[in-house]
Amino acid sequence: MDTNKGILLESGTNELEIVEFTIGNNKFGINVIKVKEIINPVAITQIPHAHPTVEGIIELRGEVLPVVDVATALGFPKSTNPVQDKFIVAEFNKQKVVFHVHTVTQIHRISWDQIEKPSEMYQGADSQVIGVVKLHGDMVLLLDFEKIVVEINPESGINVQQIKKLGERERSTKRLLVAEDSPLLRKLLSDTLSEAGFQQVEFFENGRDALNYLESLLDSGRNVTEAVQLVITDIEMPQMDGHHLTKRIKEHAQLSKLPVIIFSSLITEDLRHKGQMVGANGQVSKPEIAELVLLIDELIL
Repeated sequence: MDTNKGILLESGTNELEIVEFTIGNNKFGINVIKVKEIINPVAITQIPHAHPTVEGIIELRGEVLPVVDVATALGFPKSTNPVQDKFIVAEFNKQKVVFHVHTVTQIHRISWDQIEKPSEMYQGADSQVIGVVKLHGDMVLLLDFEKIVVEINPESGINVQQIKKLGERERSTKRLLVAEDSPLLRKLLSDTLSEAGFQQVEFFENGRDALNYLESLLDSGRNVTEAVQLVITDIEMPQMDGHHLTKRIKEHAQLSKLPVIIFSSLITEDLRHKGQMVGANGQVSKPEIAELVLLIDELIL
């Protein structure tokens, strides 16, 4: 399958492309931006006492990469037809990981507003599903690959120890708005920003809710910059992604002066230009929370 980055969309359109793959009879999706390439399985070297979802390591063009069995990570049966299996080589959070899936089918171009947030009724606290897309009579589940990796290696996630190294600084009067769809990351961000001294943080599950809140402040006659001094947004979110949120803020006559930081696992040198095109004041790759705090300090003195 061709995953040439030439198919990627312009910034701020609120669209994305997903690679559809299967585990058993279930269909799942991964943002094509995360996908470096898709290959046939190669020989895996097993690692003693590895995490149960890690099959081992492979060498790919001089790099040693871990292989994660997605079926095991989801609690599903292993592949019954290994001949069809595929390895999805992905990159995010400044690391590369190989995801072992059962088949790879096609690429879909969709809008973020087609993606429904999973219901708490069936999602559960430990679910790795971050969105549901209805396509041609089927349901495609979008997975939280960052959570899968953090569960394997907690040190790869947001770490409060990074904040403690910064030392104390008065930040209690600074008012932040954060758009982040992952419950796990909202909790981690809440804990680490609180540790850094930020006591006034409003959290929203997606860009649309965040923008509606900002517009409601204007409608009520409040001074937006008194209620919110800076916006932090993820990129991948149902309903409205972070690039589109940033674009809408920067094109809004009364909101455009609000500083916006994109804090995402998708911040790479290849993709940084997308945030620049929509006017982001800064971009920080997860999980660099200390870098995020220092940038906040820079933008709101």
